[in-house]
Amino acid sequence: MSELTFEQMLEDTIKTIHSGDVVEGTVIDVKADEIVLNIGYKSDGILTKSEYTNDSSVDLTTVVKPGDTMEVKILKVNDGEGQVVLTYKRLAADRGNKRIEEAYNNREVLKANVVQVLEGGLSVVVEEVRVFIPASLVSDTYEKDLTKYMGQEIEFVISEYNPKRRRYIGDRRQLITARKAEMQRELFERIHEGDVVEGVVKNVTDFGAFVDLGGADGLLHISEMSWGHVEHPRKVFKVGDKLNVLIKEINGSKVALSLKFEDQNPWRDAADKYAIGNVVTGRVARMTDFGAFIELEPGVDALLHVSQISREHVEKPADVLSIGEEITAKIVDFNEADKKISLSIKAMAIPEAVQDNGDEAAAVQAEEDAE
Repeated sequence: MSELTFEQMLEDTIKTIHSGDVVEGTVIDVKADEIVLNIGYKSDGILTKSEYTNDSSVDLTTVVKPGDTMEVKILKVNDGEGQVVLTYKRLAADRGNKRIEEAYNNREVLKANVVQVLEGGLSVVVEEVRVFIPASLVSDTYEKDLTKYMGQEIEFVISEYNPKRRRYIGDRRQLITARKAEMQRELFERIHEGDVVEGVVKNVTDFGAFVDLGGADGLLHISEMSWGHVEHPRKVFKVGDKLNVLIKEINGSKVALSLKFEDQNPWRDAADKYAIGNVVTGRVARMTDFGAFIELEPGVDALLHVSQISREHVEKPADVLSIGEEITAKIVDFNEADKKISLSIKAMAIPEAVQDNGDEAAAVQAEEDAE
């Protein structure tokens, strides 16, 4: 029996490999764009950066070092120069594909960083497999600019899985919708009419502001923003403002809010402050042909009829008064039920003897009749 040569014995100890095999190798050298591995074959295996990852910015010396072991897949047994061509990326992709399939079947929520913002959506990578999230599935509201998501870790589910076409579609919108529905349910279980809650101004319109209550938006109508007159909501609030608001009404999923708290109602002690005969000071808020409305305090306006502006004849208030002007007048009528107050500057000049013999309104009327 013939003896085996050293070369023959060496050949017997070297394993046989084929394209597609998965083998374990030990890193023996690392360059910025190439890894050399001992895979137990007569030739070393070469793993290029393009076959390690899709990220072209990676420096391989920062991710592996000599002595590390890793599983790789055989691409070619001989590249023409006697070297074995390896891939790590495609092996990871095979495993990633299996991972995505499991997530799709189990409706599992995945997390991944956004690696690219495209014209029609976002691209994320799950274990070397790219998943596309269309713009319409990024959020539950339209977002024109998606660049803010670049580099962010986001959650999504796989809504379409087609490995033959390498089509993997992610959906973030349904997670947001489901989360908001749960938050809304919890919110409506917690709040009641009359409660005071904290909210954040989400949007401001001509007729009011929408306030995020943490699960649902409530409408703060312009008429409920203050006891006083509000010219325009944008002059009072801006997006992001935090407010403590009163739950005025809950109607299904609609919530009406108010900032008109009863303990701040200026009419609570108006009967004392604005009793007939009291002299008050106010500001001209607006004018009509028949009179001027005087703001005595935010939420309390009084009418100064054109006939009560002066003992002299006044054709219309704008002839003698101006918006913002401060005037002093006497209360001649107070109607708490209808929240109406009448003023008179002319009554300030009526002799006290006349005023003492009857009520103020009658004295003014007597003056007018005398004219």
